[in-house]
Amino acid sequence: MKTTVVGSYPKPKWLLEILNMYGEGKIDKSLMEEAYMDSVKSVVKDHEIAGVDIIWDGEMRREEMVSYFAERIDGFKIYGEVRVWGNAYYPKPSIVSELEYREKLVIDDFLYLKSITDRNIKVPITGAYTIVDWSFNEYYLKREEAIYALAEVLNREFRGLVRVGANYIQLDEPAIPTHPEELEIAKNAVEIMVKGIRAYIGMHICYGDYRAIFPDILDFKVDQIDFEFANRKFEDLKILEDYDYDKDLGFGCIDVHSKTVESVEEVKRAIKMALDIVEPDQLYVDPDCGLKLLPRNIAFEKLRVMVKATNEVKKEFDL
Repeated sequence: MKTTVVGSYPKPKWLLEILNMYGEGKIDKSLMEEAYMDSVKSVVKDHEIAGVDIIWDGEMRREEMVSYFAERIDGFKIYGEVRVWGNAYYPKPSIVSELEYREKLVIDDFLYLKSITDRNIKVPITGAYTIVDWSFNEYYLKREEAIYALAEVLNREFRGLVRVGANYIQLDEPAIPTHPEELEIAKNAVEIMVKGIRAYIGMHICYGDYRAIFPDILDFKVDQIDFEFANRKFEDLKILEDYDYDKDLGFGCIDVHSKTVESVEEVKRAIKMALDIVEPDQLYVDPDCGLKLLPRNIAFEKLRVMVKATNEVKKEFDL
């Protein structure tokens, strides 16, 4: 039974200030790069102090989970920002030509993280289905053609990650449950992305109606499915009970949408519910999603509580 994170973590306030200065041309690229490296060290220290078993770099370099990758893949163009909700905007990409691999996406980030920690590392990458779903398509005649083309691009990155020692890759696919009618397309895309990849593959899912994707989601070629549960009051655990759930379970038991820090007892009760469905060695305890929208001190406390609760359950069950 391991503890981990989904991906993002709050950026230090000083990094946000430096990012603004860089955008205004007040500092050069070398200083910006040093700031990124220092911020990753800061995130790693938080995760190590909290006691998390499997970590990532907090996505210090990423502003957004789709455009970050689109900007580094040939065939995408970003015209400008679109409104998501309220006053929140993001730079929505558009596919304007054939999608092709141009440069390393996260390989260097993995190598840097590997050089500064002895913890196990997971590498989260937004999956092909979600990137295409959250982009405009002006080039491919069929939506699935774009998804499969992007899956081929990501497969090349995954192969590179495995070559440099990555053994745990997480596909972030929050869009899949919002289009249950396209599950076969999403499944095919996953198979393309992981073809020839000798690594542990997880898939993070949130949003949408989970019941609409069961039991088909269990046929996806991944080792683990990571679900958001806490924000849904753990009601969706009932869905897993209705099927022969045979994969590892990424168990979102920390509500990233609430600034209230869960109690150790609350998290312990949740973990014990998950252990009614899977064996301890199939359970990966983590937050619902990335923590980046929370104040950093609250994000840290949530992780600390999550780890403490997990350790206490392991002790109670003599694990």
